[in-house]
Amino acid sequence: MRRVIFAVLFGISVVAQAGGNEVKVEQSWTRATAPGQDSAMVQAVITSQQAAQLVGVTCDCAQTSELHSMVHEGGMMKMRQVEAIDLPAGEAVDLGAAGYHLMLMGLKQQIKEGHKIQLTLTLRYKDGKTKQVKFKAPAKALNASAGKPMHDMPATGGHDMGNMHNHMQH
Repeated sequence: MRRVIFAVLFGISVVAQAGGNEVKVEQSWTRATAPGQDSAMVQAVITSQQAAQLVGVTCDCAQTSELHSMVHEGGMMKMRQVEAIDLPAGEAVDLGAAGYHLMLMGLKQQIKEGHKIQLTLTLRYKDGKTKQVKFKAPAKALNASAGKPMHDMPATGGHDMGNMHNHMQH
């Protein structure tokens, strides 16, 4: 029972193996969206046994999915699309702690609390080969704590990343 509760609260851990290259996606989550909200962010911790770069994300629930960084610049938090996120060999990369997130835009439907959205990551290795890793991210309540602050942003209370995305400078 304790494992079930842990899995529900902290996301589903996915391990993909191909040719000895293991990739783990853990602690994935998103927030439920408000009616009419057209964007959402997803957080996760990704570990690749071989050095790789995260170069893409797709989600059937969104028209567009991008890799984003967040930087505090000129007194404002700004989001920027990035081409790749480095995944050093054997190191867990916590996207939020590293200042990144997966951005879903043009949502096709509302994401409701408890719903699990299916995503696919694309990783590229030094030899140029790519690999796709599928995982699910459960939706937390709109007012749920992220667990950790992202840079200078508070982790609790009404921070709607989708709405924030619409108002941030790119």
